[in-house]
Amino acid sequence: MSAEPDGPEDRLRRFATIWSRAVFPVTSTSSTRPEFEAQLLPLARRLSEVLRARGFDAAEARAVGAALVDAHCTDPEALSRTLDCVDAYLVLYCGEDGDPEDLRARSARLQHAMAAGFAEALRARTLAEQEAIAQAALKAQGVVAEALHASEARFRAVFEGAAIGIGIADLDGNVLQVNEALMRMFGVAGPTLGGRRATEWTHPDDAPQTWRLYDELVRGEREHYHVEKAFYRPDGTVLWTNLTVSLLRDADGTPQYQLALMEDTTERRLLNLRLRYEATHDALTGLPNRSFFFERLEKALSAGPGQRFGLCYLDLDGFKTVNDSLGHAAGDRLLVEVADRLQACATAPGEMVARLGGDEFVALTTGPDTRHGVDELAARIMNALLAPVSVDGRELTVRGSIGVVEGPAGERSPAEVLRSADITMYRAKSAGGNRFELADPEADARVITRHGLTTALPAALERGEFFIEYQPLVHLGDGSVRGAEALVRWLHPQHGVLGPDRFIPLAEHTGLIVPLGRWVLEQSVRQARLWRERYGEGGAAGPLRINVNLSPCQLTHPGLVQDTVDILERAGVAPDALCLEVTESALIGADDDLLKPLRRLAEMGVDIALDDFGTGYSNLANLRRLPVSVLKLDRSFTQSMQQFPADPVDLKIVEGIVALAHSLDLAVTVEGVETGAQAEQLRILGCDTAQGWYYARPGPPERLHELALVDATG
Repeated sequence: MSAEPDGPEDRLRRFATIWSRAVFPVTSTSSTRPEFEAQLLPLARRLSEVLRARGFDAAEARAVGAALVDAHCTDPEALSRTLDCVDAYLVLYCGEDGDPEDLRARSARLQHAMAAGFAEALRARTLAEQEAIAQAALKAQGVVAEALHASEARFRAVFEGAAIGIGIADLDGNVLQVNEALMRMFGVAGPTLGGRRATEWTHPDDAPQTWRLYDELVRGEREHYHVEKAFYRPDGTVLWTNLTVSLLRDADGTPQYQLALMEDTTERRLLNLRLRYEATHDALTGLPNRSFFFERLEKALSAGPGQRFGLCYLDLDGFKTVNDSLGHAAGDRLLVEVADRLQACATAPGEMVARLGGDEFVALTTGPDTRHGVDELAARIMNALLAPVSVDGRELTVRGSIGVVEGPAGERSPAEVLRSADITMYRAKSAGGNRFELADPEADARVITRHGLTTALPAALERGEFFIEYQPLVHLGDGSVRGAEALVRWLHPQHGVLGPDRFIPLAEHTGLIVPLGRWVLEQSVRQARLWRERYGEGGAAGPLRINVNLSPCQLTHPGLVQDTVDILERAGVAPDALCLEVTESALIGADDDLLKPLRRLAEMGVDIALDDFGTGYSNLANLRRLPVSVLKLDRSFTQSMQQFPADPVDLKIVEGIVALAHSLDLAVTVEGVETGAQAEQLRILGCDTAQGWYYARPGPPERLHELALVDATG
């Protein structure tokens, strides 16, 4: 088998070869087949150009049909084979990069025009031959009679033998002649169609312009027109056709007849309808699919003033468990049952149910007032899911979470509406599921912003949008600055400066917390080195220490210890300049594998602080096995100390924690100190260091240096 042609020209020549092989045996020509193929090649190129042109040029296609007559292809079989060849191979070889359905429709129109051109040329040739015969009648009357007979016989053979339906009528619409193909289309004998008027063949599905074009043609204002038209057969069934009607003029140009060419497209139309249904409906449940739903939603959202819409976005709770435990076949049967129940919920005008995919369904209602209607629709759906579904002898409980969006048409796009419904549905699922929630623009905005921040995080780190502020750690005994906690900030191009609570959870969720945490550690250790150099020059008592927070993700990262060692060595900073803060909740129930990296760092001289102590409800006895040297007492224990007198219960708790910590040789740091009275009370209770707005808000490293110099110089 030979390879398929590569370029467009090769494909065109291949089409011309197939065409010539089909037609040459029934052509009266003295040319060889290669010579005949060379004659057809420019005609094939013209057909290819008509097929792919922006607008359909029927005149060019008719000219190709007429050229066949000029090439001596006057046998009716030549036209029949030509039309078969064009129908089967023109789109295949000359329709690259086009829409197949559009190209097939164009090919059908092109065939009609070719047949019309062929018929007109053959009739013109017949008339020309008749004229020549008349002029030579005195000299060759016998020869003229024979030629006229042959010419009329050829036309009659084309008319009767054509594969498409052909009918001729006068300008009043009276049908004069029809061929066998047309009679077969209508399922009648010739006399039944003969004598009828064309204007009787109306159908309710006629396009608005059909009869306007007809009137223009019989008045001589246009030469032809092409429409898709339906006809009633005598038995009441419908015949769908591609109809081309052309005006036939006499030698003086006066309109004489109208020629109708019909292609039976009934089966093709039924096939297209079936394909359309399959393309717009879910194969499993029979519900409209995502594409069909978006068409309806777009139409609903583009409705006129005063129209509204309501949308319920349903996701089944725990459907994955059904698939995993009972198999996908059982899951499919469950989906079919749910689809049937949903379909029964949306039967009112303007309501529809669709399956978006998986276990996600959507119900849409439209009309002038959907505020209450969409709530009622959501309630009907929830009630429809109450009864268990029987699958393989098991009674399965069906639960679902629904996001409801309602509003006026014309304000949002389909994508925006569906996004809001999706966000709202997940809010219902997060609230425990088996419920429906109404869309909240503020909640949508928070989720969208959160998503935007999540996607922008990686590029933000590369572009250097993060910076660090430092909050001093002050010794409660003498008021000296002993160090600072590094707090990362994000200078977002649109949202401004964002605190760690806005993006650290996102970084932990995406895994970016590891490179971000490494960057924070590098910058903080480098700053600690600068502070120690300045303190040495300033004569401050004791070295400054930098506190850096570690997230749970960083704790489990295998490179934590080595990264820390490398950063300290590159900066030339001793391990005792660094304190790593780990939240109490991250270490609750921690096993030896999780604690091993912290123990190695502690053995090197790095301090480990237990942050937010008192919020994780950990067993105090666990403190003995944790490699920590500092307890950071959560601010919730000391808030009452901002007022006098302080809550005696809080005083006892703090006093007990401090005594326990000191007995274990642990230092105690207090967060959130905001008043002098609070600082004094904590000093009396024995706390070691503190931080808070009473001393300084987080700021640039220069501010900490200024505070340290003030403390050093008294």
